[in-house]
Amino acid sequence: MTHPSLALLLAVLAAAPATAPAVTPVERHAPADLSGTRHPEWTRTAAIYQINTRQFTKEGTLRAAERELPRLRALGVDILWLMPIHPIGAKNRKGGLGSPYSVRDYRAVNPELGTMADLKSFVRAAHRQDMRVILDWVANHTAWDNPLVAEHPDWYERDWKGAFRPTPWWDWSDIIDLDFRSAGLRRYMADSMAFWVREADVDGFRADVAAYVPIDFWERTRRELDAIKPVFMLAEAQTRDLHRSAFDASYGWGWYDAVVGIAKGRADVGALFGYYSENESAWPAGAQRMLYVENHDQNSWHGTQFEQFGPARTNAIVLSVAGEGIPLLYNGVEAGNEKRLAFFERDPIAWRPHPNANLYRRLFALKERNRALHNAPWGGRMVPVVNSAPGKVFSFVRERDGHRVLGVFNFSAELQRVGFTDGPFAGRWRDFDGGARVDVAADTRLALAPWSYTLLTVER
Repeated sequence: MTHPSLALLLAVLAAAPATAPAVTPVERHAPADLSGTRHPEWTRTAAIYQINTRQFTKEGTLRAAERELPRLRALGVDILWLMPIHPIGAKNRKGGLGSPYSVRDYRAVNPELGTMADLKSFVRAAHRQDMRVILDWVANHTAWDNPLVAEHPDWYERDWKGAFRPTPWWDWSDIIDLDFRSAGLRRYMADSMAFWVREADVDGFRADVAAYVPIDFWERTRRELDAIKPVFMLAEAQTRDLHRSAFDASYGWGWYDAVVGIAKGRADVGALFGYYSENESAWPAGAQRMLYVENHDQNSWHGTQFEQFGPARTNAIVLSVAGEGIPLLYNGVEAGNEKRLAFFERDPIAWRPHPNANLYRRLFALKERNRALHNAPWGGRMVPVVNSAPGKVFSFVRERDGHRVLGVFNFSAELQRVGFTDGPFAGRWRDFDGGARVDVAADTRLALAPWSYTLLTVER
């Protein structure tokens, strides 16, 4: 969802077929992991790029967005997440254009963005460049003027007066909640999702407020979608049971909050230990946790990358790709966008050259070639490396099939000269920045400038 109240919630919760290369049935999925979810093979090295179509280009259309696909392919992204493409409700609309998460018709394209033909063209063009496309899906609620309100009023929840109601406790006044106790609603919603996979050849969905919808609905729907073709499912939730057999990825809200807390002096590096400990010990081994420095909610309601991370911004970007997790790049971050994009109005991104673009390009290329950085369950787990500046410096190693990465991050405002006392840090490495050979042993000391990182790699 995309209202200021959800920002608070997040803070509290810490028709041509695609032309992508054909794969054999054996190659379609990863081996079953402890979650039971079988990830499409093409998610092995995937990075996600979120497109806020309304603000992505001056025109704010799918046709204009399609022209940007070569740039995104060169950037190294693999999965394109389109924010909701459906017509927006007019009744109780917020702002001039309303929220894309107030859906008036689940089986149509918002004419402000284009036509069904434009969407199909976008998906075909993305597939030709070996990228996949997922749609933002809003199953929890609809616009007040969605035809389902009149046709199937029994599909909606009611308040204590017996009236339609928005999601309880939040000021989402432009929507009303659906009631998934209705078998008819479940069938309609699953069929609507299948419609887009069949009709537009999309490759999956990002599920808005996924934890507000029953897990058994998602699990059954995932099976039905996979029967059409392997899909990728991303849950806007921090709920591990959604990974049992429904979702490939979910949000790493705890990671975001930990790094922001460190950047703002409210926490030290121990906050990251807390997140990664839970991620390894309490979550399924194959769960892909999405990490980012911005998404549409954070940018509009919390603050930009510059507001939230300050001097820790580059460290946060590098860790979001080099650490365990599936990275997300929100449109505009690569251009160093410094403004909070208006949510209910047109507010196009002011594109400009910025060092972020080259940094992300290099990081995504490293993720592609270094097996240690592949997404779960293919990549290597993070192994803690004990250093001489606990609380200020965060260090770890990831290893898989002879490929290794040693990450050392100075999350302090002082120069740190650190040695290592435990962990698989020893060896001959190559520096990610510059390519110099670096030997690390028990007597080695690495100098890290304030708020800087060292990323060392081995690739065989």
